[in-house]
Amino acid sequence: MRIARYQATSGGAPAYAVVEGDGDDAVLHALEGLPYDGLRRTGEQLRLAEAQLLAPVEPSKVVAFGRNYAEHAKELGNEVPEIPIVFLKPSTSVVGPDAEVEYPALTSDLHYEGELAVVIGRPCKAVAAGDVAAVVFGYTVANDLTMRDVQKREGQWTRGKGFDGACPLGPWVETDVDPSALALRSTVNGELRQDGTTADMLRDVAECISWVSQAMTLLPGDVVLTGTPAGVGSLQRGDDIAVTIEGIGTLATRIAG
Repeated sequence: MRIARYQATSGGAPAYAVVEGDGDDAVLHALEGLPYDGLRRTGEQLRLAEAQLLAPVEPSKVVAFGRNYAEHAKELGNEVPEIPIVFLKPSTSVVGPDAEVEYPALTSDLHYEGELAVVIGRPCKAVAAGDVAAVVFGYTVANDLTMRDVQKREGQWTRGKGFDGACPLGPWVETDVDPSALALRSTVNGELRQDGTTADMLRDVAECISWVSQAMTLLPGDVVLTGTPAGVGSLQRGDDIAVTIEGIGTLATRIAG
């Protein structure tokens, strides 16, 4: 099931909806309140073409894993980490599908990183790997935009990966997909740049969620980014990036010209 967050083009407050159908003829079935405690349809509906999709969740935090694909670590000249590398992206970094993101003034080397994002569905702490499925609401697509030169120069990754607009998410949350072996592809201006699979993650979804939850409480709507496969690279002003994950959908982002 696909769960979106949207705003009608005619106005009104943002709301959640179940998405049924495909393309512009898809229909949004509005939900009452937040979707994490059950999907209660209001009876209202509208065509997808009559709405703007927003970031599908409003996380209190985005927790991200670095170098969780061996080939990606190697392409940047890094060793595969023995202990997971974890960092945070603030809620102010989150934008939705089809967003236009400003090229940050702090960088001259902005990179894209297509990633599988896990959405938490209930409060949890110290979750065993075998119990992770019970706390996951679903999955969406992420682009971990990175000021690569800032990341390298500063040593820690907060500013390099936490700037405004650095975490596009969308287009919706898919609640019924097996994350273990999904094709992940990223294109820049239509040219294929990343062509990987989540089967190559060094630590799978269950391990990632369990690891993070040992240290902090995860809340409904929080997002965990699981790393990017090889093929990352630089972006220029005016570039269009699309990240597609099998069984979920495509997240498009434009870098402002």
